[in-house]
Amino acid sequence: MTTGGNGEAPLGQELLRTMAETGATSIMVYELAPDAPVLRLTALSGIPTPVLDPWQRIALAAPIPVAVAARRQRLVWAAGHRQLARDFPRTAVALPYDFALGAAPLDDGTGCRGAVVLLWPAGHPAELSEAERTAFERACRRLAALLPTPGPPDAPLVVHKPPARAVDPAEALATVDYVERLPGGGCGLDMEGRVTMLSTGAAALLGVDAAALRGARPWDVLPWLAGPVFEDRCRAAVMSRRPAAFTAYRTPGHRLTFRLFPDGRGVSVWISDTGGETDPEAHWPTEVMPLRAAQMYHVLHLAAALTEAVGVKDVTDLFAEQIVPAFGAQAMLMYAAEAGRLRTIGQHGYAQEVVEAFEGLPLTSANSPTVAALATGEPSFLGSVEETEARFPGLAALTGMAARAVLPLIVSGRPVGCCVLAYRHPRTFSPQERQVLTSLAGLMAQALDRASLYDTKQQLAHDLQAGLLPHRLPPVPGLSVAARYLPSTRGMDIGGDFYDLIRLDAHRVAAVIGDVQGHNAAAAALMGQARTAVHAFAAAGAAPDEVLNRTNRLLADLDPELFTSCLYVHLDLRTHQACLASAGHPPPVLRHPDGHAEVLRVPPGLLLGVAPDTRFAASPLPLPPGAVLALYTDGLVERPGGDLEEGVAALAADLAAARSPDPGALADAVLTRRGARTERLDDVALLLLAPTHDGPGGAA
Repeated sequence: MTTGGNGEAPLGQELLRTMAETGATSIMVYELAPDAPVLRLTALSGIPTPVLDPWQRIALAAPIPVAVAARRQRLVWAAGHRQLARDFPRTAVALPYDFALGAAPLDDGTGCRGAVVLLWPAGHPAELSEAERTAFERACRRLAALLPTPGPPDAPLVVHKPPARAVDPAEALATVDYVERLPGGGCGLDMEGRVTMLSTGAAALLGVDAAALRGARPWDVLPWLAGPVFEDRCRAAVMSRRPAAFTAYRTPGHRLTFRLFPDGRGVSVWISDTGGETDPEAHWPTEVMPLRAAQMYHVLHLAAALTEAVGVKDVTDLFAEQIVPAFGAQAMLMYAAEAGRLRTIGQHGYAQEVVEAFEGLPLTSANSPTVAALATGEPSFLGSVEETEARFPGLAALTGMAARAVLPLIVSGRPVGCCVLAYRHPRTFSPQERQVLTSLAGLMAQALDRASLYDTKQQLAHDLQAGLLPHRLPPVPGLSVAARYLPSTRGMDIGGDFYDLIRLDAHRVAAVIGDVQGHNAAAAALMGQARTAVHAFAAAGAAPDEVLNRTNRLLADLDPELFTSCLYVHLDLRTHQACLASAGHPPPVLRHPDGHAEVLRVPPGLLLGVAPDTRFAASPLPLPPGAVLALYTDGLVERPGGDLEEGVAALAADLAAARSPDPGALADAVLTRRGARTERLDDVALLLLAPTHDGPGGAA
């Protein structure tokens, strides 16, 4: 991490200013990566850096406050841990502390550049005050202007708060004398738990030489503080800015009380000897070094995140991001067991030639710890080169790794894959680490099995959707056409949106767009039937209203228990006249040759399949060269809690503002302006029709 000291850099100064003006105790700034929908941690202050290890990079689609703020371009607020657990359970599980949180987007006028997160101490009122909100908004504008130019990721800037005040040498010596005269002992910790000051009394109580502890974390030096209690209490105090206390036994008859007083610079710890009375809350030493608190939070974070992982890549990425750093591994390989062979589904830290050496390895291979673990169903832990070479000759030299944990992924007695955590240096795996890694393997196996099934369904859905939508639109002289389809980003990647362009003769063409309710295979199947029916009736020469009448009767006879909206357009390219008929579909938008756009008020009609005897009306429309007719589905204009008419009006404004004469570029510009390329709760289909002056047209 890059350290900004007292905030000499402009961005560092702004972080300190923002905390001072808003009353926040911690701040994190994220920037949007230039090459992926990912937020990267850019700068922070007032929070221990290990806390943010799981959140160095955050997917823009993640259900995490900072990602939601950036994605939806709004302030996200949680007044305490209870609200955080309700609205963002994944974040609350990984950070079980009481604090208030606000996240807001950073927009410099060119679009979203990132987001900022502020934390306030526990006990903050349920809402931001007007002064806090105003200061927050102003800080967002200043921070957006200071974000670095997008480029390769750098280590985040860590900005430390300046000392509370300056003191001369005489006062500093007097302060030391004051501390030394007090009963018990005191020590100071920085934000990450390293000892910065230790009194003589504290060293005596802890039973350690002061020089051995300065610059180190107490739980790394003192075995009897190695459990998660001390580290967790320090972290809880810093995150909530609340004093805390706990007791610990240095020996069975020697109990110490630790009182923690945090601020934005670190933690002041006062230690006192409270004798040997029995205390059920006291922390007893153990013979085995337990897991670090940081490891526990990585595990909790992974467990919560796995419940939201969708595909196989999500699962492997989460393991690489959370568990590899938590357990100090330098590399990871994850395999699926398929057709009697190993297939690599994820890797981190290995050279490509190492990955390729094991790709497709038969499950009958004798010299592979992965195959052995899958065969027995038991994990193996190889702590050194010697131990590895004794069992699997040549493996350590080939991989460059000295130690490894090999974890079979078993579901209901069936092997679904295997995960390898590897280390460059020898390592002793404690019984607790082995137990936790084995338990994690069970979670991973279930998540991987579920994700594999989802990916299979996704591929089936994709193939079905691709087979039902037109592979290409026919070229039509005198007409330029652009079509775009974007599936929903939630649920199965399949839906009922459809479109088509039908050449009727040399001068006439028909266009159709529709939407079957639902996002499943049944919706896609009905979509195929509806599109085929419209195509057949149009090719037979039926008028627009009659095309919908016949399609409606057919769908009603099929009784699919799903309804379909549809908009049909008949266009004569000689006369530049169009005729439209609608079955409950959102109204088309017409951009005139002079650039202004209007929403066409076509009689909406009932949805197809509701009543077999429904009669639909047709509406004439002049469509001269230079005009653009936009047909779309509701996913382009609907927003949760929003008004549909407002969404349609906004689409018309976007069409008017995007002045490109090329329908393809116009379609892309509209989708970008409507935010359809980020999170989509519904499918989006867009079909643009633009008559030209007698020249040959084409599809974009």
